[in-house]
Amino acid sequence: MGRACVIGAGSSGIASCQVLHARGIPFDCFEAGSEVGGNWRYGNDNGMSSASLSLHAKSSRRCMQYAAFPLPDDYPDYLSHELIASYLDDFVDQSGFRGRIQFRTEVTRAGPAAGGGWDVTVRRRDTGATRTERYDAVLVANGHHWDPQYPEPAFPGAAAFTGEHIHSHHYRTPEPFAGKRVLVLRIANSACDIAAECSQVAARTLLALRRGTHIGPKYLLGMPTDHLTLTRLGTRAPLRLQSLAVAMLIRIAQGRVTKYGLPRPDRPLLYAPPTVSDSLLGQLEHGDIVVKPGIDRFDGDHVCFADGSAEPVDVVIYCTGYKISFPFLDEAPVGAGGNHIPLYRRVVPPRLPGLYFIGLVQPIGAVMPIAEIQSEWVADLLQGRAALPPQREMSREIARHREVTTKRYGRSAGHAIQVDFLAYLREIRRERQMGARRGAVSRVTAAGPPATGTPLPSCTSRVAPVGCGPG
Repeated sequence: MGRACVIGAGSSGIASCQVLHARGIPFDCFEAGSEVGGNWRYGNDNGMSSASLSLHAKSSRRCMQYAAFPLPDDYPDYLSHELIASYLDDFVDQSGFRGRIQFRTEVTRAGPAAGGGWDVTVRRRDTGATRTERYDAVLVANGHHWDPQYPEPAFPGAAAFTGEHIHSHHYRTPEPFAGKRVLVLRIANSACDIAAECSQVAARTLLALRRGTHIGPKYLLGMPTDHLTLTRLGTRAPLRLQSLAVAMLIRIAQGRVTKYGLPRPDRPLLYAPPTVSDSLLGQLEHGDIVVKPGIDRFDGDHVCFADGSAEPVDVVIYCTGYKISFPFLDEAPVGAGGNHIPLYRRVVPPRLPGLYFIGLVQPIGAVMPIAEIQSEWVADLLQGRAALPPQREMSREIARHREVTTKRYGRSAGHAIQVDFLAYLREIRRERQMGARRGAVSRVTAAGPPATGTPLPSCTSRVAPVGCGPG
């Protein structure tokens, strides 16, 4: 069995490492920073973490833990970045693969080798020394929340704006904005947190958004909200019924978002990524945050809005998402463009054998259990326990997924990697079963015809999945 290369030691990368290590698959993991944890490591010296000092998970403990390493029961429902980083450290140490991670080592290039496999070039950040090694497989787990996306094209007059532009990626604490007039652009989890924090110290805080979104609390009926959508209700009810039921509970708990001055959402709940905030609506109700429509243009130290109004602003904080970037890959063969990356089951590029993407999804829920089951499937493929379908079949699945995703979430590039947490876990479990059947048929075919009287194994027999992750 050849070696695998894992790129990145964030929550997705170490999920892959744990599975490969447990399966006895040799691997190297390269991490640009000095520690594991990726985005959950505040002040990560890899320079890519967007963690703010007050960052807490939006998914509850029960819904974000690895199946192979459950979180302690005495942890709070919603974890701080410190607790998550500690949990990830414990996961690595208890699993026993820390020695396989090469820290402060960045991958500068990964490309198909002429004789098969992948050539991976790495650079030691401390010395600048480079080397290239050959791997049978590359698991890309570099994350997708590190390359800030600004509005393109830029708003008219933005270059001449006399205030400051920053991206939410670089926000850490509200203190630098004390006494300033702050505009937070767009509405999502980071925007809500930043606006709520800045409103406590800023002279004036504005929240500009083009369209509405659903704002949900962390708790409903005395339990974490995602217990309703990702466990009990989510396992028993179709999406439309889930949407109606949770929307009704949220409306009872806090009313319509329009009551707080926010635009009406243009899609039903769960048909677009919801925003979770226990603070934003209260700040709006108290007048600490003022809602404005989308930006039309900049004019000196003023921002002009779509309704014709204008406000003097000192700082604009762009909560406008991230580009999906792989600086070490030639993205043309991958097909990356506009955040739409054609991947079979969101993992496999059909035309590039041996390349896999782990955690390159945006679930309504946490990514850790998803990265874990993706890694189990990839390990099945690497060990020959499973096989992929023909390339044409993979391409059809990719097209179907894109059609369904566009219908549910719209055509926004930011929604291109969106998946439904529970449905996607079930999808990968089914794929592991089907892949095992394909693999069994391939092995029989490769071995040649059986001796006379020896029955062929049935490709429709029931195959029990191995390590299927959380139920």
